[in-house]
Amino acid sequence: MKKIISILSLLTLTVLSVNAQSFYDLKSKTIDGKDFNFSELKGKRVMIVNTASKCGFTPQYEDLEKLYKTYKDQNFVIIGFPANNFGHQEPGTNSEIKEFCMKNYGVSFQMMEKISVKGDDIDPVYKWLTEKSLNGKMDSSVKWNFQKYLVDEKGNLVDVAYSTEKPDNDKIVNWIKKK
Repeated sequence: MKKIISILSLLTLTVLSVNAQSFYDLKSKTIDGKDFNFSELKGKRVMIVNTASKCGFTPQYEDLEKLYKTYKDQNFVIIGFPANNFGHQEPGTNSEIKEFCMKNYGVSFQMMEKISVKGDDIDPVYKWLTEKSLNGKMDSSVKWNFQKYLVDEKGNLVDVAYSTEKPDNDKIVNWIKKK
């Protein structure tokens, strides 16, 4: 019986690793409509966050920008994905969102075009982040705006920080600083 369980466990791991897609194979478009290949992120710790301009968590833009400025020279990047999935709190166009982020928060980290982070029209990046069969780590769902996904410098999904967790909390800062 132990042999059968061991063989089944090995087969499960093999299937998961065969189905897993590399983070670096993903592509997206910037908020300006330019192509962005995630292969450019090799060797960097990445925080991916879904954003919205009319949300109670919108002031987290300030914390995100501060975090980015503090650690960007230590191979850390933030990528923001505006999404209108929760309470229609991101109704603007890409240009309106970009203007809002610059004017109100001086956002200098990479913002991407507006996407969907859940549902039938989920963006491939968020499909990878939320499906264990693709990321090899865990299944999750995006619960609200400003949920943060952490990806290590080797392209492995590491953890999820929910909206109520501030971007500069100890868990995230210690992960960024970890050698």
